[in-house]
Amino acid sequence: MINYNGELRTVDDFNTVLSNRAFKYGDGLFETIKAVDGRVIFAEDHYFRLMASMRMLRMDISMNFTLEFFEQEILRLIDSLGLTDARIRFSVFRNAGGLYLPDQNKSSFFIEASKLVVTHKPVYEVDLFKDYYVYSGLLSTLKTNNRVLNVIASNYAADYDLDNCLLLNESKHIVETINGNIFMIKGNVVRTPALSEGCIKGIARKKIIELLKTHADYTIEEGVISPFELLKADELFMSNSIIGIQSITKYRKKSYETVKTDAIANAFAAVVEKH
Repeated sequence: MINYNGELRTVDDFNTVLSNRAFKYGDGLFETIKAVDGRVIFAEDHYFRLMASMRMLRMDISMNFTLEFFEQEILRLIDSLGLTDARIRFSVFRNAGGLYLPDQNKSSFFIEASKLVVTHKPVYEVDLFKDYYVYSGLLSTLKTNNRVLNVIASNYAADYDLDNCLLLNESKHIVETINGNIFMIKGNVVRTPALSEGCIKGIARKKIIELLKTHADYTIEEGVISPFELLKADELFMSNSIIGIQSITKYRKKSYETVKTDAIANAFAAVVEKH
């Protein structure tokens, strides 16, 4: 028996949840993926990021877990739901057994899909979240199930009527937003926190960097960004796989233009369209 919200229930009612290592230890990973017109956007990038993350967490990877299998299983689900445009969460978790030390390293997955809804806000305000920090290092770059800091920061943003928060690392450098990577523009230089700062190794981030490296009008840099530097920036924007690029129009008392961000967003949208 277990006690669930004051009610005694049999373990069998919750066996799947109670034995799931993603639930018990955060021993899992996920990819947030966009499908448009029945196409999985940046499927190869999502797949290889997932494979690299699984290897870092010492999960066994089945021989049949190929790129083709990954993409086909996503498409099979969204087709069964009658969706062409979808938001997908592909979760992988180590199979049940053991305490901190697993009994095995085999893994399982499940895929969720819902109708894709993308909204870009013309006015988008952010501020710093300073209660807790993202710790720099490679583990922080992975999309693990441990997103407690992001949940708390989201509540903070809601309490203070913010659209998002900027997360800091232990050195009080800018890392990312609650749900995406951040970029700042000063003149023709676009800067984003380096992976060594602890930011998520975002797929949209990767594609934007690749795009800007080939763009004659911009120079892209990865490095350290302090909160003070944001006040000197001309423009700010955030990115993730679902929204693409979202302009940030206000940080504290500073308001930002969106001219260059809009141009970059249009160029990025063209990359997505061709994919």
